[in-house]
Amino acid sequence: MAALIHFDISADDPERAKKFYEALFGWKAGPIAGFAGYYEIETADLNGIKGVGGGITKRQYPQQSGITNFIGVASIDESMAKVTGLGGKIVQPKQAVPGYGYLTLCTDTESNLFGLFQDDKNAR
Repeated sequence: MAALIHFDISADDPERAKKFYEALFGWKAGPIAGFAGYYEIETADLNGIKGVGGGITKRQYPQQSGITNFIGVASIDESMAKVTGLGGKIVQPKQAVPGYGYLTLCTDTESNLFGLFQDDKNAR
């Protein structure tokens, strides 16, 4: 079954957003080698158990607002076909995240933005 695996927070000023969320929730956010301007977020629940991870990224286009949830899927290509077959839209083509996997951004039938992610350490 597909599950929520990651979230991205879009920001005009990623450093400012990083400081905000660290102070607000106590999240830890730090840079990732090879991904300039992107901060990886570590979360934990109220008992200190590791939660879903996320990131803060520079806003690059108008649709990229708020928080985008990414759903882990076994096959991004099959899931993209399902999205369009069910009346959703692909708004960002499949792209490789080198060393991590593949992602795409979609909208559902209500115009809600979400992402799909397929884990693949060999992605290039």
